[in-house]
Amino acid sequence: MSESQNSDSDSSVQAAAPAEADVMDALANVIDPELGLDFVELGLIYAVEVNGGDVHVTFTLTTPGCPIGPQVTEQIEEFVGELEGVKSVSSEMVFTPPWSPERMSEDAKFALGF
Repeated sequence: MSESQNSDSDSSVQAAAPAEADVMDALANVIDPELGLDFVELGLIYAVEVNGGDVHVTFTLTTPGCPIGPQVTEQIEEFVGELEGVKSVSSEMVFTPPWSPERMSEDAKFALGF
């Protein structure tokens, strides 16, 4: 019986916390529906904090009046939450500093004609 108890405890081993790069890869699935580019390329992800299995993402929108905020929050929770080792996902939408096209990657600038 002790062998089955050991195998049970082995199956409950927690996965390691995700790396920040893995979180950024997951966030590349969050797409701005108007521009058709992802939030990472657009420079809309301001910060990613990983503390054990808890992940906090700070992001912005292209304009404060943009109506997709709730949708973005849901997508962040969905895509980051699928990563191995993630226990919880929280996000915060900020508008300081304000977003500007200079925050975009070179690929995004090219795609949008900047």
